[in-house]
Amino acid sequence: MTRIIDLFGIDTTSTKTAPDWQEIVNSQGCPYTEKRCYKVRKSQADISIGTCTVEYGAEPIIICPLRLLEKKQIFTDCLHLLTGHEPGNELHIVSEISVPGGSIDYVLASTRAGKIRDFVGIELQTLDTTGTVWPERQRFLSKVGIKNINAEDLANKKSYGMNWKMTAKTILVQLHHKIQTFEGVNKHLVLVLQDRLINYMSKEFTFDHLNDPRTSDPMHFHAYALKSQADGHHLELVKRLSTDTDGIAKCLGLQSEAKIDYEVMLRLIEQKITDRTRMMINSTPEIVVIAPQK
Repeated sequence: MTRIIDLFGIDTTSTKTAPDWQEIVNSQGCPYTEKRCYKVRKSQADISIGTCTVEYGAEPIIICPLRLLEKKQIFTDCLHLLTGHEPGNELHIVSEISVPGGSIDYVLASTRAGKIRDFVGIELQTLDTTGTVWPERQRFLSKVGIKNINAEDLANKKSYGMNWKMTAKTILVQLHHKIQTFEGVNKHLVLVLQDRLINYMSKEFTFDHLNDPRTSDPMHFHAYALKSQADGHHLELVKRLSTDTDGIAKCLGLQSEAKIDYEVMLRLIEQKITDRTRMMINSTPEIVVIAPQK
């Protein structure tokens, strides 16, 4: 049976705390941003939904990317990719940076005297839901004693699902555009996601060619599991992979004819390179015989 695991950043399964749910719902705060939860109802913009994680199948599924910001561990886990970082440099976390192909959620930058010495791009991706989580949210709040819950919401049998395929394909397409920019400037881009999502992607797309993590690759995947503990669920890095622009294209099964033609052209040109073709100031190029048009 589905249920709410995290609501407004508070784990509902914790046995060590007894939250004041009325105060939590009234404040509508997100502990990861220290602002109001940005997910609001379409029909009631003054009400934040607040669901970060839900139960789906055997294990919890994160549905809000900000849930991945727990203790900012994801940034610490990218420090090794700041190959230009040196003792004495400052570290900065900058959000929403525009790049060709879209925008990057966060950039972890190493600076000295206000100048960038190195940086890593970090993208967050969680599952998109289908249907509605709202009735399940309201039923949970009713169980913990929140009053004046709409009876229609409690009786609503509509549930939610996970948009696995669209989520996975969309992020790979976006990465295919963005990684070209990062590889072109010799920087790293990291996709942070849940282990359940990368496991799905590995089954549905071509992932066998991805490498064990190596800093020479521009594209990195950091997958986190939600581990259940007495005080709730906590993120734990469980898998890392890396690749390059061609590797992301292969994940999507992209093998464009233009690229094939390009490779063919390179081979044809290379086959014809000799000492006679070397360009010199006083030399005369070989005569090219052009067949007359019919």
